[in-house]
Amino acid sequence: MGPGLDEPVTAIGAPRRLPGPLTSPALRLVARRLLTAVPIVLGVSVLTFAVLSLIPGDTAQLLLGPEATPEQIAALNQQMGLDRPAVVRYLDWLGGAVTGDLGNSLVSGQPVTDELGSRLAVSGELVGLAFVLSLGLAIPVALIAARRPNRLTDRVSMLVSITGLSLANYVLALLLVLVFAVQLAVFPAIGFVPLEQGLGANLHSLFLPALAIAFPLFCFYTRFLRGDLVDQLHGEDYITTARAKGIGPWQVLLRHAFRNSAFGLITVVGLNLGTMIGATVIIEQIFALPGIGQMLLSAINSRDFVVVQACVVVFAVVAVAANLLTDLLYAVLDPRIRYGDG
Repeated sequence: MGPGLDEPVTAIGAPRRLPGPLTSPALRLVARRLLTAVPIVLGVSVLTFAVLSLIPGDTAQLLLGPEATPEQIAALNQQMGLDRPAVVRYLDWLGGAVTGDLGNSLVSGQPVTDELGSRLAVSGELVGLAFVLSLGLAIPVALIAARRPNRLTDRVSMLVSITGLSLANYVLALLLVLVFAVQLAVFPAIGFVPLEQGLGANLHSLFLPALAIAFPLFCFYTRFLRGDLVDQLHGEDYITTARAKGIGPWQVLLRHAFRNSAFGLITVVGLNLGTMIGATVIIEQIFALPGIGQMLLSAINSRDFVVVQACVVVFAVVAVAANLLTDLLYAVLDPRIRYGDG
């Protein structure tokens, strides 16, 4: 009996299995990572809520001021639901978070999700521009330095890298403001221009804060990639084979050595994304950018624990998504990797 009408036939006549919804290794990877992300984000939310509950002080007292009576403080705590047990308050928050409701700000009374949208857009632009600057500069500099190690360009790049790694983000930010905003007046010291007012003005307002985040990472990526490329070029047999075939030095560098070194670079970039997000908290405060980092600091100062909880959970979700993207890039660069079989 031949195959049914619904069964595709291979060249030798055997029925071929139709692909299922999760037969692709990449899809299986995404499914596994999403399942792993749930307990991670849940654990972060529990830990954050527990820490915030243990911090001494009274939000109602802070909002009403030092002249408030105990009766007024108790009434406001009851109005905000802060008089309930911590477990009840967390479960109530979790129930809303599952449906996309992260609660209302204790200070403004407005839904947190409404403000998070615009804040995330600013921080996303800042991190994205810092990402482009750090990698866009580090890759060509590392390639040029590794092409001729111990020459002048290599020594200069290493000197700049070591210097940059010794600078903290906030120190570099203050130096950039002093030089480019105060002395030269070519970039604004503070403020943010929305993208709706023009891409040029938007990038102009974000350049200094993005550079303050990107420069230490540029130095780290340059040093890491340069070292890995030099090891590849001078210690691997496949490089010797490629040269013996008459392949040019730049082709050996770009098509062979850089391709292998890209795996290590992707790993450190994925790990450093958390560093970039953490740096936004300080940088946004210095440059007065209305991002989620500034929102988090303001919420901590005003003891608005609902906003703090939401910001920390958003950071955790972004970090998990970055790790997932890193794993997917491995599969894109090397199709031999079969995550679904692991």
